[in-house]
Amino acid sequence: MKRKLAFLSFAACILLAALVGCQAAATNDNPVQQSAYKKIQKALVNLDTYQSNATVEYISNKGSNTYGTLQQCKSSGEYRIEVTAPTNVAGNVTLFDGKMIYQYNPKIAGKLSMATKETPERSEIFLNSFVKNYLNSQNVSVSVANMEEGQCTVLEANIPGAHPYMRTEKLWVDNDTQLPVKLVIYDPDGTERIIVTYQDFEYNIPLEDSLFQLQ
Repeated sequence: MKRKLAFLSFAACILLAALVGCQAAATNDNPVQQSAYKKIQKALVNLDTYQSNATVEYISNKGSNTYGTLQQCKSSGEYRIEVTAPTNVAGNVTLFDGKMIYQYNPKIAGKLSMATKETPERSEIFLNSFVKNYLNSQNVSVSVANMEEGQCTVLEANIPGAHPYMRTEKLWVDNDTQLPVKLVIYDPDGTERIIVTYQDFEYNIPLEDSLFQLQ
């Protein structure tokens, strides 16, 4: 337990150092933007759990598929993701209890399958995965963007491995609320491949262990 706490503290220091190092270039000494960065740093460093309705769009050379989801995640790795749309797949659930990954539809009795291997197309759509990648990225960047929701801070990270369609990613965070707005994953050519749009995002809410266990 002590080793885990020490690692989390060390990781938090790395994230703070990375963000602060990029801050001067991105803000041009703008005190309002600097204040927003500090609040976003605190929110990401202190991320323990989150819950959010999120629209996930997968883009291929042949078109795109969009799914409504409910994401519930812990920074320790456990997650539960339920598909809420379209109707033909609504109710499908994938959960990771810390050891095994399960896929099932609770609406259909007896219909249970167990997945033994994680896929980047699923694991990379979670906010805690982005934070982990950001910590481990050699070259990171911070910029400012204006969106319909307001002014956002944009953080960029590298995705480890040699996935042909997943090389870098960007996270937009609202400067006023410190809530994630969207996450975009790019292929090596800079083409958007996955777009996650967050709604009703909640930081650090209580999530019962039973959420990540088969019912």
